[in-house]
Amino acid sequence: MAHSTQPLSDRRIAITRASDQSSALRERLEALGAEVLELPLIKVAQDIDKQTLADCLLELGTYDWVIFTSANGVKHFFDQFFKLFEDIRALGLLRIACVGETTAKAVQALHLKVECMPKKATAESLANELIGTGSLDSAKVLLVTGNMNRETLEKKLEEARAIVDRLPVYKTELNDLSGDPAAASFRKQGADAILFASSSAVESFAAQKDTLKLAPGARRPLNGSIGPQTSDSLLNAGMSVDFKAETPSLEDLVDALVRALRG
Repeated sequence: MAHSTQPLSDRRIAITRASDQSSALRERLEALGAEVLELPLIKVAQDIDKQTLADCLLELGTYDWVIFTSANGVKHFFDQFFKLFEDIRALGLLRIACVGETTAKAVQALHLKVECMPKKATAESLANELIGTGSLDSAKVLLVTGNMNRETLEKKLEEARAIVDRLPVYKTELNDLSGDPAAASFRKQGADAILFASSSAVESFAAQKDTLKLAPGARRPLNGSIGPQTSDSLLNAGMSVDFKAETPSLEDLVDALVRALRG
């Protein structure tokens, strides 16, 4: 297929994921003909309290549910799990819940079954879905999460009489782009669209609005959101939601981008 017939030919798309997590999205956009500008507004790193980790892993057999709130949580949890256990069967009979499709895919890649996942990828929806199973009264739950996740899920589960142990396994930090050449390029030229895949990226963008302020004549991008929480963050930051993924996945976000730019 000729480059000129590709759906994103001559389009400049800014992506805001952490540098080590942007390759798949970049490749997908470039395959559709886009020029991709990486603005790594956040960085993600493992961050685990060793004593809390040891306590949770050694008590795995006592949990009824383990909940993952992100693919990052899945990665960092199992990195540590396989340092202690050689066999995935050490998980025992606990059931697995995930907040969304991307997180579920990370679990399923380990040939594990996800028994609870809401249609809407929010903490509130997952809590309601779990409560609907009727399995939480006095159940012991391991919540695998990051440093910036809200406490909504934990509170709702505890209100349903679950016993919740919280295990943060990674931290998300805002990434200063003041000296980044990509930020200078964005200021000068702008973009046709900018893709936000997390609330953290939105918060970082808003915090660095002076660093990312467009020059006169620069293209003003449409804002794309991966899901409800990211959309809420955009609106709370005084930014528009010009298009959003039908389900919270990078594939659907790219599909929504193509439709928005064709329209």
